[in-house]
Amino acid sequence: MKRSLSLILPVVLFLIAGCATSSDLSAVRSQLNQQTDEKLAAMDARVTTMQKEQEKNAATLAVVRKGQANISADLTELREHLQQLRGQVEALKKETVRDSKKDDEYREKIDNLLLKINFIENFLEIGKKDSANDVDSSALSKDPSGKKNKAAIYATAYQTFKGGNYTKAREAFQGFLAAYPTGEYSDNAQFWIGECYFFEKKYEKAILEYEKVTKKFPSSNKVPYALLKQGISFYNLGDKASAKLLLQQVIRDYPNTSQARIARSKLQEIK
Repeated sequence: MKRSLSLILPVVLFLIAGCATSSDLSAVRSQLNQQTDEKLAAMDARVTTMQKEQEKNAATLAVVRKGQANISADLTELREHLQQLRGQVEALKKETVRDSKKDDEYREKIDNLLLKINFIENFLEIGKKDSANDVDSSALSKDPSGKKNKAAIYATAYQTFKGGNYTKAREAFQGFLAAYPTGEYSDNAQFWIGECYFFEKKYEKAILEYEKVTKKFPSSNKVPYALLKQGISFYNLGDKASAKLLLQQVIRDYPNTSQARIARSKLQEIK
């Protein structure tokens, strides 16, 4: 306001004194226009910055909602299960001391249990990202058309998967992808389809579904998990060469991750 008055005041004084010329007025007007343009440019810059911040916040919020839209793993049950596995390891170690003749046999069982413990811990780490909290009531609300919203449909499929009904869960995830082939939750849904086949021991089909994760969603955080599970699937099929290549890829492309650690453990089994 003070700056505007400082520019307008000379004009008024010139008019009062009767000595203002057209050149003087043009110069003042030009200066006023310049100042106005600068202010508008500054305002535009601030608006652009605010818009970028809003977009960033919206993206962050979408990630948070994605985590909240999944069913949480039962951490108490997980701890109990892992404790049981660790108990089995300790029991086998004692048996090894008592019966040294079966040392190699026990060692192999211990290694398998340790790998299983490691795998479960890291596998459920995916679940944590997917299901940090139970789906809230807003996620289960219905839209104006009467259909469950996107988050609730996905959450229902994930709950079915968590319950161990892999056939029904797979069909639910496939239905979800038919309705939402891209966007939020789609990469997750594709990965869990592969997992459904994996737990049904249909490893060939699991491999194909994991491949879709890496091809259709190359920037997804599910890619290293998909590659790891592809490698394990090939190993379960007896194709050690393909398994080795994929496990090595995980180690190379995603070093210092839990997936890489599991891949290294699995590679030790491949002679």
